[in-house]
Amino acid sequence: MNFFEHQAAARRTSVRLVLLLILAVLCIVAVIGYATWLVVPTWRALALTCGVTLVLIVFGSLYRIASLAGGGEVVARQMGGTFVPADTTDASLRRLRNIAEEMAIASGVPVPKLFVMENEAGINAFAAGFTPSDAAVAVTRGALDRLNRDELQGVIAHEFSHILNGDTRLNIRLIGVLFGVLMIGLIGRKVFEYGRFGRSRDGKGAGVLLLVALFAMLLGYVGLFFGRIIKAGVSRSRERLADASAVQFTRQTAGLAGALKKIAGVEEGAQLNDRGDAEEVSHMLFGDGIGFSKLFATHPPLLERIQALEPGFRSEQLQRLSAQWLAQPPDGMQEDVALGLTDASTAPLPSATQRVQLRANKVSVQVGMPAQDDYRRADAILVAMPDALRDLARNRETVTPLLLALLLGEDDALQEAQQAMMLAALGEGVADHALRIHQQLTADLHPGLRLPLASLAFPVLRQRPRPQLEAFIQLTQQMMHADGDVSLFEYCFSKLLTVQVREALDPSRYARFGRRKLGGVRQEIVTLLAVVAQHGNSNEKAAQRAYLAGIGRVLQQDHWPYAPPAAGVLALEHVWEALDALDPLAKQIVVEAVAEAVSSDGAVSVEESELLRTICAVLHCPLPVVLDQ
Repeated sequence: MNFFEHQAAARRTSVRLVLLLILAVLCIVAVIGYATWLVVPTWRALALTCGVTLVLIVFGSLYRIASLAGGGEVVARQMGGTFVPADTTDASLRRLRNIAEEMAIASGVPVPKLFVMENEAGINAFAAGFTPSDAAVAVTRGALDRLNRDELQGVIAHEFSHILNGDTRLNIRLIGVLFGVLMIGLIGRKVFEYGRFGRSRDGKGAGVLLLVALFAMLLGYVGLFFGRIIKAGVSRSRERLADASAVQFTRQTAGLAGALKKIAGVEEGAQLNDRGDAEEVSHMLFGDGIGFSKLFATHPPLLERIQALEPGFRSEQLQRLSAQWLAQPPDGMQEDVALGLTDASTAPLPSATQRVQLRANKVSVQVGMPAQDDYRRADAILVAMPDALRDLARNRETVTPLLLALLLGEDDALQEAQQAMMLAALGEGVADHALRIHQQLTADLHPGLRLPLASLAFPVLRQRPRPQLEAFIQLTQQMMHADGDVSLFEYCFSKLLTVQVREALDPSRYARFGRRKLGGVRQEIVTLLAVVAQHGNSNEKAAQRAYLAGIGRVLQQDHWPYAPPAAGVLALEHVWEALDALDPLAKQIVVEAVAEAVSSDGAVSVEESELLRTICAVLHCPLPVVLDQ
């Protein structure tokens, strides 16, 4: 199952989830209605009781969904997560960030916000968020201390799979809607506590109050039963898929299998301290943080997951490892030293133009499914970036001048105009710093590293207050249009800024599954392919050939002659909303058509690669590194 098929399956799962939720609500209302009829056999009492129950459930769900509108960070902090800054110097946290940055570049998604649950000694992790741009990954202190780099890489790859496949969007919504189902039981618990207190004070009416509270708590267990059944049904198959995707990503089973062995073998396992919070996020965790089994199990058995990675592994071996780790708990950082695990890569960087033939179907298969070569390439990209520039991208105070420096032109008159804009908006200090960084970028940075560097910087930029972000985005627009022309790089920069920063300000707004079909967006597809052809070829004949190659893949039955848009790349501003609303399988065809147009001449330049990745990002189809293919 590829990314697009998985997205389509996720949409079907969402529909089933709604149906199961409706069934759970009906059962709770039916139980309450039956009990009411036994006590007060009147239609008015029945209608009133059922109506109040429905209102409470709906209100509870809406309240919890609203509380989660901030995205993955809200869930991570609720679980006691401590934010890991981009410029951390702590060795274990730096290792975590390096792994996450490599995977983000390799997979084409923003670097997620990282959190550590410092008070959790068990080995566990989870990813949460409505979209990749607001995703957060939280790991326990036990995972950082006990896992070596390969094992931690396997766990993070597993969580990235959830982000890429849209599982986090479904999971965070599941938290919201199930809260309403549990609302009656929560109210009953509070009333029970209050009733005991009231009886000790005056002894009047406490008996009736306690009976009502106990009945509400009983109903809460009905909701809890359905909630656990729904979570188990949604989670188990997705955990198996995430394990398989993590192996495809890292191309080694030892890391992920080693992490699972340590969960099974160390004393703390994957258990979380706060069962209340763990219950709510149990379907999101890497390992079973509560201890459910059989019907309610949100994860396949550990031994089964290990054997899927290492078929010859036996339970006797797990017992020996457990005895070994009981005597001497594992230390992940010491294992790194002993095993010689490093962050460096020797993979070559892409040249400015590569003679390659991108296979359109190969590109679409890679969307959301990074492999080991993409991971190695991302590692090489990070290593190739000058340390000074990476430090600027990771620092909250220097990230603004760095990103502005990427937009500074080479023409003296243009640069002077852009300097004046920065001076007016942010002051002389930022304007001068941006100019100095621009000179460093020109001297030291490979052209193919500009957007990866920006992608490292965007998550750090997101930490600024919303008014500052809005002002920054407005300033970048002014600088891009300072010469009356928008280059392809400037446009790609602008759209990635929108996807990775602006969308993260309102994540729940963009968390949707598209439903439109290709037939309703013909003109938008024509414009998209015309722009791709126009900017990827030096003459009109070659551009027409590229355009026809793309059109032939998506609109075979129609006649749409090539006509380069007068507005150039800015013509794309009119196509994004319609194309992003396509259903997942229709998006796959669009991506394949763009790849066909890009590779029609057998050469893919850095600019064309940037445009292809940007198109996929705006359509929320994250594309891994593809220039080697």
